Amino acid sequence: MRSECVLGATSDSGQEAPRDTWFLQGWKASRRFLIKGSVAGGAVYLVYDQELLGPSDKSQAALQKAGEVVPPAMYQFSQYVCQQTGLQIPQLPAPPKIYFPIRDSWNAGIMMVMSALSVAPSKAREYSKEGWEYVKARTK
Repeated sequence: MRSECVLGATSDSGQEAPRDTWFLQGWKASRRFLIKGSVAGGAVYLVYDQELLGPSDKSQAALQKAGEVVPPAMYQFSQYVCQQTGLQIPQLPAPPKIYFPIRDSWNAGIMMVMSALSVAPSKAREYSKEGWEYVKARTK
């Protein structure tokens, strides 16, 4: 079994690992962390900048804006990739137009959750009573 290349670690042959390998492994891990952190930070900034966590009107407008901007950007990117690599990417059909009212779905979801929470105590009492009756019937 091969051991990890860390400072002072030995390999399978019993020789000490080169001192620069632990630095390179640390750099790879920190580079991945920096990339993932940058993507996450960018996403948080985008959500804050576009006010997506604000009123649903602004969220709906941002969704419509994204629906208008993303398909042309993807087409341009695919054309760029074709030019740079010489690959032929088949033309995809246009995405269907979908109207998804966020406000209606959000309100329906909140109402379902609140409804479930409001009946939870009575349902818990009902289920525990049924369970108790079942246990009493089996122990006789």
